[in-house]
Amino acid sequence: MSFLVLLVARLACGAREQTSPASVMSARTIVIDHGSAFLKAGLSGWNEPQLVLPSVVNYIPCRENPGPSYARRRVSLGIDICRPDTFSYPVQRGRVINWEGVEHIWSFILEKHRLEHGDFPVIVTESPLREPVDRQKTLEIMFELLDVPSVLLADQLEMSLYSSGLLTGVVVDSGCGLTRVQPFHLGRPLRPGTKTLEFAGQDLSAYLFKSLFKEDYNRHNLFQLDTVASTQMHKCYVPQNLGEELDFYQGLPSGADESNIYHLPDGTAVELTPMQRLAPEMFFSPQVFDLQGPSLSQATMESIEACEASLCPLLASHVVPCGGNTLYPGFTTRLYQLLDSHFAPTKASVFAGSSRHFSVWLGASVVAHLSTYKSEWLTKQEYDESFRM
Repeated sequence: MSFLVLLVARLACGAREQTSPASVMSARTIVIDHGSAFLKAGLSGWNEPQLVLPSVVNYIPCRENPGPSYARRRVSLGIDICRPDTFSYPVQRGRVINWEGVEHIWSFILEKHRLEHGDFPVIVTESPLREPVDRQKTLEIMFELLDVPSVLLADQLEMSLYSSGLLTGVVVDSGCGLTRVQPFHLGRPLRPGTKTLEFAGQDLSAYLFKSLFKEDYNRHNLFQLDTVASTQMHKCYVPQNLGEELDFYQGLPSGADESNIYHLPDGTAVELTPMQRLAPEMFFSPQVFDLQGPSLSQATMESIEACEASLCPLLASHVVPCGGNTLYPGFTTRLYQLLDSHFAPTKASVFAGSSRHFSVWLGASVVAHLSTYKSEWLTKQEYDESFRM
């Protein structure tokens, strides 16, 4: 709790209008950050979301009227282990592709909080790729279907910046669906520096699926899903120098490193290849994995250099990595070394918080207590008067 109080006080001092720390605190708010892989939700004021769910829904034919059509199926959360081929992701690459699935997940979240805590205002974070029609659909679901009292739609990258306690800096966000770079100055986005790379965690997963299981790979196979997820979480890391790391592995006898081993369901031991363990190198050398576009580090450099020259030293010294991919061992060290070398003699700095996979949610939790955002909230009455068709 004290961590968020300090952030609120710090941001309030430099926000759009001057307010005292006592005036920025408001009633509790439900904060929903819906990403491509996970949804994070909870009441503002906590140091982490109280609920983290896979952003997954499944469709099961109804017994009474089986069939593939919309009217003959029912939607539920997560993966049905009896029918693992029925699940899908309603948000992909930062874009909602299945509003019915999103509505089902949001309904579950709000019903759970209402049962435990009552009715509260809601903050929903938004991808920078949102379209006006997406914003309208979000408001329609929140006000017309879920009957919330008021809503604030918050930019995900701006929220990540605020979670660090900064108003000026470069957010480097790499999640499941997208890798995004956005510089800010005094809380305002610097649009010339905006970068979006359509390779992220799901591309790393796809590489592991194909390299581990070859022609037998199946992204709906539960064992394969678990193996890939476990490999990513426990085996993968970012090398500081790819060539030197590969040379090191080549000098090891087979089976010498037990951390390279995983086991099939029948107990058979399989040894990971060096490139499988070094798969997060993808973010720094995408061409090695046949991916297009600049690397994450190159995009960050280009983002900073696209801004006014006078701001470049300040931005380079306030780089904020966030998102699940930045948790790989070695990630922030590699990013810092590349940036520090590129911008020398300017000293680069990377602000790597331990909860950076929750940065968007934490920043929104801070904003919930800032009176400077009061004008950006939309009440149900205002929606009914101005937006409802």
